[in-house]
Amino acid sequence: MHVTVKLFARLRELVGSGQLVREVEEGATLGDLVQALYAQFPDLRKDAPRTFVALNHQLATPSSPLRDGDEVALFPPVSGGAGYVGITHDPLDVETIIQSAIRPDTGAVATFVGSVRNVSHGKEVLYLEYEAYEPMALAMLRQIVAEIQTRWPRVAEVAIVQRIGRLEVGEVAVVIAVSSGHRDDGCFEACRYAIERLKQIVPIWKKEVGPDGAVWVEGDDLPKEALP
Repeated sequence: MHVTVKLFARLRELVGSGQLVREVEEGATLGDLVQALYAQFPDLRKDAPRTFVALNHQLATPSSPLRDGDEVALFPPVSGGAGYVGITHDPLDVETIIQSAIRPDTGAVATFVGSVRNVSHGKEVLYLEYEAYEPMALAMLRQIVAEIQTRWPRVAEVAIVQRIGRLEVGEVAVVIAVSSGHRDDGCFEACRYAIERLKQIVPIWKKEVGPDGAVWVEGDDLPKEALP
């Protein structure tokens, strides 16, 4: 089987090429391939703790199986670090979050603002209560940023901030801002991906409180490594 390996930024310079083609045995895993690369290019191993590895545009684990024609990418932390991500009890300043995603070289910003509505499934909602496993939630938000940078490399900055605690009808619960040089560089698609992914993997729960009582809202899907 043949697998294409792409390297970016400093890792590309360490290897001396941005793309390699490697032959791997049937049943080989992503970890097998990465270890073979480290053996061939020892300087890569020094950066292993700071290296992201993606398989077919999705962050993947060493145990992920390889198939003929797969594309593997190795890259360092993206420019701008882990993006502007946050979990807060305070009211969200939408404009400040949007501004955090704007750079001198960006000309397009796609945003998603989620607010509390007064009805859900035909029942009146008085207010919502959001709860989060904060350390893991922040880690998952950073993972979403990394996934976006892998799928849409022309995206410049990503900001994702979620509010938790009690929120009244009309208050803003989440703000996502994604910037790029131009509107066709992936900012729209990445913004939608961010909110869908947030709802899938980030440990945040919502309780809807109405005149007839309260109910915790849970999703139907089990977490996946990445969206298709």
